[in-house]
Order: sequence, then structure tokens, then C-alpha cells
Amino acid sequence: PAVAFSPDAQWIVELGRAGLPTIEELAEPTVAIAGLRINPRTWESAKAVHYRSISVRRRDEKTARLVPLPEGARIRNLQWSYCGQYLAFTNTSVKPLVQSVAADGVNYTEGSYLEDKSGLSLWVLDIAKAEAKALSAPILNAVSGSAVRWLPDNSFVCKLRDASKAPPTAPVLPSGPIVEENLGRVAPARTYTNLLENPHDEALLEYYLAANLVHISFSGEQTLLTESALFREVSISPDGQWIKTTQIHRPFSYQVPISRFPRRTEILDLSGKSVYTVSELPLAEEIPNNFDSVRSGKRASGWRADKPATLYWVEALDGGDAEVDCEYRDAVYMLDAPFDGRARLFWRAQLRFNSVVWGDGRIAIAYEAFYNTRQVQTWKLAPDDESVSPELIESRNFQDAYSHPGEFVMTQGPYGWQTLLISAQDKLYLNGRGASPEGIYPFLDSLNLATGEKERLWQSSGNNFARVARVLDPEATEFIVRQESKTEPGNYWLHKRVDSETSSEPVALTDFRDPLPWYQNIHKEIVRYPRRDGLELSGTLYLPPGHDLEKDGPLPTLLWVYPEEHKSRETASQVTKSENTFGRPSRSSVMFLLTQGYALLSGPSMPIIGEDEAQPNDTYLEQLIDSAQAAVDYLVERGVCDRRKVAIGGHSYGAFTTANLLAHTDLFCAGIARSGAYNRSLTPFGFQGEQRNFWNAGDTYIRMSPFFVAD
Repeated sequence: PAVAFSPDAQWIVELGRAGLPTIEELAEPTVAIAGLRINPRTWESAKAVHYRSISVRRRDEKTARLVPLPEGARIRNLQWSYCGQYLAFTNTSVKPLVQSVAADGVNYTEGSYLEDKSGLSLWVLDIAKAEAKALSAPILNAVSGSAVRWLPDNSFVCKLRDASKAPPTAPVLPSGPIVEENLGRVAPARTYTNLLENPHDEALLEYYLAANLVHISFSGEQTLLTESALFREVSISPDGQWIKTTQIHRPFSYQVPISRFPRRTEILDLSGKSVYTVSELPLAEEIPNNFDSVRSGKRASGWRADKPATLYWVEALDGGDAEVDCEYRDAVYMLDAPFDGRARLFWRAQLRFNSVVWGDGRIAIAYEAFYNTRQVQTWKLAPDDESVSPELIESRNFQDAYSHPGEFVMTQGPYGWQTLLISAQDKLYLNGRGASPEGIYPFLDSLNLATGEKERLWQSSGNNFARVARVLDPEATEFIVRQESKTEPGNYWLHKRVDSETSSEPVALTDFRDPLPWYQNIHKEIVRYPRRDGLELSGTLYLPPGHDLEKDGPLPTLLWVYPEEHKSRETASQVTKSENTFGRPSRSSVMFLLTQGYALLSGPSMPIIGEDEAQPNDTYLEQLIDSAQAAVDYLVERGVCDRRKVAIGGHSYGAFTTANLLAHTDLFCAGIARSGAYNRSLTPFGFQGEQRNFWNAGDTYIRMSPFFVAD
């Protein structure tokens, strides 16, 4: 099961998962519009993954109590209450279809539609009692963003769908021609899937996105806050007094997804009255294709986690065009409730703004990054003291896993939101993955903000993979670690530090067993081998249980691949995966092939490198072929496989890789290309890590397209 700890870490919630989806779930209808994929019966994402059961226990108890739920429960959207005594979730119920499914969704008549009771309902779990109750019928709208938001008084603001109307039906004949025009604009756009195509798609989008904002009390009483609107996002201020909403509106686009549609962000009071408009953004079809380009205007907004109701937003200073040369690219502003004052400048980012994590009025951490240089910078800011200048903590290559300092540890702040965990000495904590040339050994460090000095408080060791899951106190004397190995699934342990040198014996908090013990004796190994240009590559080698290569001989072998672009040979050769993790197949995992007698090389590194002014894809084919050749040569020399019985496979860009290697080499006897694109001239404004368009780099687009090579 998945595990969730209560905010005070005194309760453990175990969430049961289904091993594989049923045929009925996979066959449920999908409406694909504006970049969204919607289940039109349940009003949530299509093919959503759900939990199946909930069990709870105190941290010091050994046995969990199963929470009674309706048969066939599908659990999602879990959220803790501010007090930590309750856990809200949605339950998706699906009733038998009352009529057939059409190609573009559910083809109901109005009467049969009203009889269908499928959908998401709001539930609340009382942790101490291990009892859950439904607070609504299955009428929540989770098509875009969260459908449920807690208030501090243990009530909710929810998005409810309009259950009184039938969905629009597709016309038998088109109402007229589809007319699009470009009046001299430069509006390149990368190739997106599931875009709007006609007026019927527009009607479907308005139908499924439309929602009413409703206040639901802890007893289930409903109070309407707003009339129906196309809500994209809804969030509540930390003090629970204000509601931030983002709505989309016409004109829609057939060229870009919903994230670039016109949108209005405004602040409502608890009665649903609008009190402040944060931004009004037009349709954004003209954003340059550079990865660091963004829409102009106030493109992102949020709440300060450490204040009752302080709004912040981000605005581009370069017009959103990353090609513009400027000193500062973004500005972050703040405005306190009741939003009738003047916004103040909080910080200006030299690179593109990435994120900010809040601590208190003295400490916040901000990140900025730039894709072209692969650079990320971390800054210490003083949100409430304008006299304190920003302090650069670190600047590094974000693809350099070996230098990654870790993520800052968070805790529940004064308003129930996650804020930085700060010690009495103003130390912060870093939870790192610990990638290094010697292996992957996660760690917990303290960082003295005044001196910049770090102290290693704990590190994983031996033949396991352990990572800090929660730090329980400001001095990090107690923390919870999730530990796994090749043969043991992830279990949680309570660690206590006596002092900087010693710790007490860890206490087991869970005792999960291997759900698929057949795999306990598989051979799993991180292997390393050189490419022709001297670059060291790596991958994870799996062999079926008990197979001895010397005694039993080679096996038919599959390579499951996904290449990555790099601007540095040093980052391209790094090993970022641990061989000490617990690996078992689920859903579409290729590990199932071990049961059929195959060997697997999972994730063999296939770096595509372009240093300095060179672009990675300038030599894409040469590097791809050399990487594949190196992997096959290693496997043959090791005795893993016969050179005539090696297959290649991958998903998406891995499928593109598969087609290219089948088209350009004789290394592989077969391939599995799952959901890929093979003609790059059909993605003329960029793809994957390629930012140049077809007319800037036509030769590269054509050379990379297996469509032009394989007949």
C-alpha cells in the first residue's frame, strides 16, 4: 500500500492499490479536448488511477483498522484537514452504462443521462474512529484542478457540476466551415495533442468545465457561492477567508491547449463576491518556442504559506521572450488582504522564475532556472524586510545529479500549510538523493544560513536504499525513514538522534511484505560500459531468477530506452539510479518479460550531447547509434545475449528512438515502439529538447525522422 502520515505524524494511513486495471476501467469513454482527457461519466481525468481501500492506525499500533467503504470504491484527491483529525477524499462511483458510447463521448438522451448516477462524491474520514461518511452525492467536478478545498473550520469549498443538463450531441452535419486566420502575427506553436477542432468540441469544453462553487458544511449542507463558470483552479487563503479562482473564457483556440486560453484570476470573499481582480490574460498563441519563454502579464499567482492572506504573483520583465537580452527576466510582487493597497516588489529573478518556498518573515527560498544553460540558482530572501538584499546560496547545472544539495525539508506551518522547517539557530534541512560515483546514498543535512556550513546528520548505507520521509521536530532529533532493498519492499522506520555522533536503534513503523515473491531472486545490477568516444554509460540489468549465464547460456534480451539531451559530458555519464531499490512490475512494466525468460537492460543511458555552441541534436543519430552499439557489445561480451536475439523498445521519445535504431542499424531483430512520433516535419516548431524550428534546422529534422528512411 501507499502510506500517508497525519500532519502530526501520529497516525498512519495505508492506501490499498490495485495491481492492474480492469478491462472495464480501460474501456471507459474518453473526451479529448483542449489538451485535456476527460472521463465524461465521472467528470475527472480519463484513466485516472485510484486507491481501493483505506486502513488507519496510530503510529505505535501494529494492526491497522480497515475503513468501511462502498463496494468497488475508487479513492482519489486526499487532503488533510487543518486540524489533522480528518482526511477528505473523493470516491468515484461508476454505475452500469444505460446507453451505448459514441466515438466522441457518451451518447445519452437527456432522460437516460439524468438516470446515470456515476461521478465523484465528497467523503470525510474521522481518523481516530476509522469511520468515513459521504458529504455529497456524486456531483463533484474534477475535470480541471482540485474539486475540494478545506476551510479551517472543517467545512469545504467544492466545485459541483451541473447535473440537470445533458451533454451536447454532435451534429449530424457540420454547421459551417472551420475558419482560421492569421493577420500578420508570428505565432509558432509546438505540436499539441487533443486540441479543439470544431464548434462541437468548444461546446463540450464549456459543458464539462462548467462548475458552481459551493460551500459544504461538515454535516453536508450546501450553500451556493457562485453561478456556473469555467473554473481552471480554485485555492483558499491560509486563514480561510478568501478564495482565489482562475476561470477560462472565449475566444478559444484550435492551435494551443487550455493552459494558454484567455483567463481571469480574481479573489472572492466567503460569500462568493469578487473583491479583487489579480489578472486578465488574453489568448496566448504567440509565445516564442524557446523553453524559457512564457506568456506576458501576471502569469502565475499563489498564497504565501506563512501568512494569513498574502497574495503573490509573477510577471515577466522581458515580455516573456527568453531570446531578449536583459538583466532581470521576472519580478515577483506581493499584496496583503484586503487587497486594496499597493503591491510591493518582492524579488527580481535574473533567470526565469521557477518557484518559492516560504519559511517566515525572515526566510524564504526562491529558485530560478534557465534551460539553455541548464543553470539553476537558489536564493535566500527576507520577505518582510526590504532592507535585506537577496543572498545567492547556490548556482549549478540542474542536470548535475552529483552536486544536487537536496530539497529543503518542509513542515506544517502556523496556518496548516507547508513551510520551511527552521531550527532555533536558523538552520534549514536538506533531504538529498545522494547520487555519487560510488552509488546512490540519500542523506539529511543541516544548513547554517549564516555561515553556509553544512552538517551531515544521517546517510543511507549498505545494501539498501533509504530516504528521509518526514522530519518530526525543528532540531531534527526524530525523523521517519523509508527503507527498501532488492528483496525487501519499502518500510518506514523511526530514527532518533542522540547527538551528532550517535543514534538510537531505529523502530519499525510498518512491516509490508513482498507482494510478488517470484521476483525475489531476480538478478538486478547497475552495469557500466564505455561508448566509442570514451563516455561511460550505464543501465540496470535484470536476469530471471536462478539464471546462471555461464551454465545456462545467453537469453533473448530487450533494451527499454529513453534518450536525454545534455550540454555536458560530465552530467551525461552520471549514474542516477540505485541497484538497491525494490523493483516489482505493475501496470505496463516490461519487468513482466522476466517471467517469459527474457533478460532486460532497463534505461541504458543514451545521452545526446551538445557542448558550448553545438546543439545536442546536431549529432543525434551518431550518438544514438554509438550508445546502442556500446550496450549490445557489452551484453554480448558479458554473455547475456546472442547478438541475433536483441530487441529494442520504448515509450514516446523511446518509441522514436526504437524506430530510428531499427531504421539505421542491424543491431536489433525486433522493436516495440509505444506511442511515438516518427516524422519530425509534422512537429515543425520544436519537439522534446529541440527548440529550433524546422526552417532553422531542416536538415536536423529530416535526418532525425525515421519516416524518411524506413520504407
